[in-house]
Amino acid sequence: MIMDFLYRHVVKPVIFLRNPDSVHELFVDAGEFFGRFALTRRIFALFYDYRGPDIGKTVDGIRYRTPVLLSAGFDTDGRLTRILPELGFGGEEIGSTTANRCEGNPKPRLTRLPRNKSIIVYKGLRNDGVDVLIKKLKRTPRTPNFVIGVSIARTNEPAASTDLEAGIRDYVASFEKLVAASAGDYYTINISCPNSFTGETFTEPAALAELLPRLRQVPCKKPVYLKMPISVPWEQFAALLDIADTNGIQGVIIGNLNKDYQSLDHPEDAPKEYRGGLSGKPTFQRSNEFIRKTREKYGSRFTIIGTGGILTPEDAMEKFAAGADLVQLITGMIFEGPGLVRRIAERYAQERATIAS
Repeated sequence: MIMDFLYRHVVKPVIFLRNPDSVHELFVDAGEFFGRFALTRRIFALFYDYRGPDIGKTVDGIRYRTPVLLSAGFDTDGRLTRILPELGFGGEEIGSTTANRCEGNPKPRLTRLPRNKSIIVYKGLRNDGVDVLIKKLKRTPRTPNFVIGVSIARTNEPAASTDLEAGIRDYVASFEKLVAASAGDYYTINISCPNSFTGETFTEPAALAELLPRLRQVPCKKPVYLKMPISVPWEQFAALLDIADTNGIQGVIIGNLNKDYQSLDHPEDAPKEYRGGLSGKPTFQRSNEFIRKTREKYGSRFTIIGTGGILTPEDAMEKFAAGADLVQLITGMIFEGPGLVRRIAERYAQERATIAS
């Protein structure tokens, strides 16, 4: 496709010369602007939207027009809900949002590692806070069959208390507000952000066992998922799944960023000291392994959304084959262009047709 060629050989070489933090801000600004107008939405749909056989999928009572979603971390404040459907996405996960506004970590918050097909993400949950997000979602028209999930994390600020109870109250405050406003179609509890001042407290099973019962006290009829870490041993991961199971969590997103810089093909390209988690290719095998093991251990008990290292349609198919019901991506879109979403949908349609025949 001509747009894929132009992205790889014209657009990408230019934007990769620029600071990735600035490029990200530019693309979100542009996406929000173009999403306001029916004409520009139609133009983007002409080039990027999926037009093949119906590949809609119902998961936990929610209908997705395609099984490909934008991961949390790109559209942190819900500014792209009008343009993303025209790029072939079946939904997106906004956020992570927090109870209070987060300034985020010092720049650079994003560092490209092109030889590794990875980005070092050090954003530190930069977002405007849950109250602003709710107002944004209330005043923005919805696109039919485009699913909006909201990822919830603990407020990240230097003065944040490391006290467990304070962290629980922070999660509950955001969750209560979103549920009361009926904002979003599903909610994800992000316990595994590796770039916060208080650390990944709730990836410890004992801490999660205190958080989830408190969230469960909030009456919620929409699906609630858990964003899982991948830089932990399987035994710890499985313990977190057990706690999720006993507390009524409907599904898991597998998984978050990789903290192991030695997993890079070219570790010499990364900073010598840890400063942010790795997206893209370094997450691929590890997330697939945990998807497969989760499906083997729990069968159909959990909805599984697979994310991490999807750079080609074949990568997405491998996630589905491992047991994912839906897939999410960000880094693949950055390295390969937005046409990747349509190509995944087309490949998914081919796979379904083959199975049906």
